[in-house]
Amino acid sequence: METDHAVRVGDARELSLPTESVALVVTSPPYPMIDMWDDVFSSLDPDIEAALAAADGEAAFEAMHDVLEAVWTELARVLVPGGIAAINVGDATRTLDRFRQYPNTAEITRRMAALGFDPLPDIVWRKPANSAAKFMGSGMVPPNAYPTLEHESILLFRKGSRRSFPPGDETRYESAYFWEERNRWFSDLWEVRGTAQDLDAGLRDRSGAFPLAIPLRLIRMFSVRGDTVLDPFWGTGTTTLAALLAARNSVGYEIDAELRASFDQRVAAVPERSRDRARERLARHREWVAEQGEGGADLAYENDHYETPVRTKQERKLRLYAVEDIQETDDGYAATHAPIEEFA
Repeated sequence: METDHAVRVGDARELSLPTESVALVVTSPPYPMIDMWDDVFSSLDPDIEAALAAADGEAAFEAMHDVLEAVWTELARVLVPGGIAAINVGDATRTLDRFRQYPNTAEITRRMAALGFDPLPDIVWRKPANSAAKFMGSGMVPPNAYPTLEHESILLFRKGSRRSFPPGDETRYESAYFWEERNRWFSDLWEVRGTAQDLDAGLRDRSGAFPLAIPLRLIRMFSVRGDTVLDPFWGTGTTTLAALLAARNSVGYEIDAELRASFDQRVAAVPERSRDRARERLARHREWVAEQGEGGADLAYENDHYETPVRTKQERKLRLYAVEDIQETDDGYAATHAPIEEFA
C-alpha cells in the first residue's frame, strides 16, 4: 500500500483541504500565555502584543485563544463525521500584574464544545521534572509557594456520533491493538518522558515538539490504516513521522518555513525505524503472553499472521506494516508500506 504525506508552509486558520477529508487530528498548538509563544501570537494579532505590554493577562489570554479558535473552526469543517481531534496542551503560569495560572485546557474545551464537538475523557500526560525542587514561590515559608506543573493534557473531542464501518471491515481489524496495549493506552494517565528530537537549539526553541510515542499511540488508538491524519501545528513533523510508522496518510501545516526545511534528515531513517518499532511491538506482546504462563486460559485465540496467542477475537486479524521506501514529492513525501509476515 502507499501513503501520502503533505507538508505545507502556511496558516492553519485557512486549510486548503476538502470538507470531511480528515479522520483524525493530532496536534500540539502554541500554548497561550507561555512566553516562548508571545512573538508568534503577536505576529498574528497585534492586540496581543499591546495587551502583554500593558500587563493585561486576561485580554492577552482571550485574544490568543481567539487565534486558536479560528483553527478549531477549520477542524470542524475538515473532520469526517465521527472524527477525533486530539489536542496536547498545558495550562500556563505567569506573572504579569500578579502571579496566576491561565487555564488553557478549560478554555479550549469550552470553545471546542461551542463549535459542536463532544468532549471525551481526556488524558493527563505526566512529564516528571528533573529538578528536586518541586515548588514555585517563596521556598520554605508558607503560604506563598505553589505546586510545580509536571503535566500536560491530551484533550479529546469527537465530531458527532461514532464513525461507522462496514461489518467485519478488514482494514479496521488489521489496525487492531493488542489487549494489553489497550489497557495501557486507554489509561487516563500517561507517564512519557520527552525524547531527543535531533534538532539544533534554535529550532528546538521555536517548536513545541512532543515525543514520538505520543502521536504514534494516538494515531493507533483513534484511526485505521489508510486514514488521513492532520496536524495544523506541524512544528518539527513528529505527527508525520508517527503517521508514516502507522501506515496512515498525513497533512501538516507549519507557518515557520525553516522548521519545514529541517525535516528531510528525519525521514531518511523511517524505513529502518518502522521495522524496529514493529519488532518491538510484537516482542512486547510475546513477553506479555509468556508472563501469563500455563494458567493463561483467557488466551483462547491465535493471531492469523504471527502464530501468537491473543486474548480476543478482534486481535486475530491484527497485522503489522513496515515502510519499504520513501520518495520526496512536490507536496511532501510518498511512502510504500508492506505487511510484515513474521520476524526472525
